[in-house]
Amino acid sequence: MIVCSCNVIMKKEIEEVIYRLLDEDAWRLITPGVVYHAMKMRGRCCGCFPNVISIIIEASERYHRERRTPDEQIVPFIQKIRVEHERCETARMIAGQARMRRSAA
Repeated sequence: MIVCSCNVIMKKEIEEVIYRLLDEDAWRLITPGVVYHAMKMRGRCCGCFPNVISIIIEASERYHRERRTPDEQIVPFIQKIRVEHERCETARMIAGQARMRRSAA
């Protein structure tokens, strides 16, 4: 499944990068920017970032479950990622509203 049509990036490619990053540091906070940087790419329209964040959450949780990390360690880690996702979504909504106001003026 293509996640980023601007760069033609597949979900599997993103998951592979996430696993590689987690192999380097299992507790690092991975963001779309970190994923794209690791792929030597950058977000263009960034419309895929909400989906990339969802993939990061799913892949990070799966990574730790496969390694039998205790739930009391996984849950706070996944919560950090979800908070980052909410922060990005809020920023995206605010930016979209500002664009709409500018174009209406």
